[in-house]
Amino acid sequence: MKVRVPSLLFLLMMAVTRVDAATPADTLVVAGSLEGIISLDPAESFETVSSGNLVNLYQQLVASDRQHPDKLDPDAAASWQPGPDGHSLIFTLKPGQKFASGNPLTADDVIYSFTRVVKLNKSPSFILGELGWTPENVDGNLKKLSDDKVQLSWPADIGSGLVLSILSAPVAGIVDSKLLKEHAEQNDFGNSWLRSRSAGSGPFEVRNYVPHEALILKRNQNAKPLAKLENVLFKNVGDPSTRRLLVLNGDADVAYDLGADQFSSLQKEKGVHVAQFPAAKVFYLAFNVGDTTQPALANPALWEAARWLVDYQGISTDLLKGQYGIHQTFLPDGLAGAIDDQPFKYDVAKAKAILSKGGIAPGTKIDLIVINQPPYSDIAQALQASFAKADINLVVHPLVESDVLTRMRAHKFQSIFTYWGADYLDPNTNASTFAYNVPNGPKTLAQRIQWVIPEISKQTRAAAAESDPEKRKALYADLQRELQKSSPFVVALQSKLLVAIRDNVKGASQNVAGSQLYLDTVSKE
Repeated sequence: MKVRVPSLLFLLMMAVTRVDAATPADTLVVAGSLEGIISLDPAESFETVSSGNLVNLYQQLVASDRQHPDKLDPDAAASWQPGPDGHSLIFTLKPGQKFASGNPLTADDVIYSFTRVVKLNKSPSFILGELGWTPENVDGNLKKLSDDKVQLSWPADIGSGLVLSILSAPVAGIVDSKLLKEHAEQNDFGNSWLRSRSAGSGPFEVRNYVPHEALILKRNQNAKPLAKLENVLFKNVGDPSTRRLLVLNGDADVAYDLGADQFSSLQKEKGVHVAQFPAAKVFYLAFNVGDTTQPALANPALWEAARWLVDYQGISTDLLKGQYGIHQTFLPDGLAGAIDDQPFKYDVAKAKAILSKGGIAPGTKIDLIVINQPPYSDIAQALQASFAKADINLVVHPLVESDVLTRMRAHKFQSIFTYWGADYLDPNTNASTFAYNVPNGPKTLAQRIQWVIPEISKQTRAAAAESDPEKRKALYADLQRELQKSSPFVVALQSKLLVAIRDNVKGASQNVAGSQLYLDTVSKE
């Protein structure tokens, strides 16, 4: 069946592909890869472009402050106060808020939004699961007090500060319950419909989405305040060098995910600049310990040796031109409790001795899946070369991002080099995924690599429950060192987010809480 491209999408794409084209004055054109998009539903979206843009489509009750991201600001909520016990909060909504559909935003929408996340149980649902919410108990923990007032309770042993941080995550976006109920099929809470659309009250709404081709957002006329631009066109451009040419020639206003050399070359060009934003994203190698086709994956000797087979300095400095810094723990710099210990360096002799003592035979073959975009493909080649010197044969399989994520979530891989970005600015956001896996529990990273860790999971819950800030930091430091010493995760790098932007684009900003630009403040001269 042939896909018919909507007329607006066709016109916009034609406007930015003519040789002499300038991008439309009312439209921001973004060149990047859309191959990672699996869903646009906040209850399911967990990929860089789709999840990163939820802030432009939805409101949460609270949001990270753009200038001071460690602070939380009111978003859909005007205020909040403690509930009748130590495990509840009462939120009062701002008056007069409307979704893009024109429907009012009420307490019913808040309750529906959180309920559907927990009951759908998609990839990001474990974040709200941190509150102790389950499909069986979530209804009893959400109470409508009036149209503009809702009480949230939680059975988990965590404080209200961590609860508020969790509620700032993209998965906590508030959806239009009336609209989704009209499109629900077989109790799916509208998920099938929302995977390619939006139902929010943020500054933009989805106008058109053609998988693997383009995503168009249009201004939400009911948002307060209104976005400055009418449209944003995300154009799928698979080749980084083509993305560079598009932004250099003015056929795109913004370009993401260029190679290190391409970013460096743009620094010398007129009409375009490279903006650098902080990022709470760590990059790691992981082994699927539950894959029985390769017994070495579950051998701690492989995990230990791998730590000495990553050429951290060469990758960070020479390959990636310093745009990614060496970082060897699961908490990124910028989050409370993060440590900067760097005990490992490239040492083939040491790695070979560890492998020999651990009974891992020379020539052991391990499949490695990576995203087929920079920097992953470049890093994978570097890993392949350094592991080969210790007689470990990494067979690299570059895949589009959606395939990488799908295979990881289904446990269908042997090893992977990928990234993890903080979902909210509290150390629990990373600890709860790298260091937590219990039977019938949430789909964390530890669960995806099938690493069974009952004692470490208890430590992770204890750190989340600790109310004393200094004691809590100490607990997270202990967790980081424990996983750093022995785990199937080899954390290697932390990124700085670089974005190529035309000089006539104004108001582009981002902070450590996100992975995409805030679009509502962007304008063009």
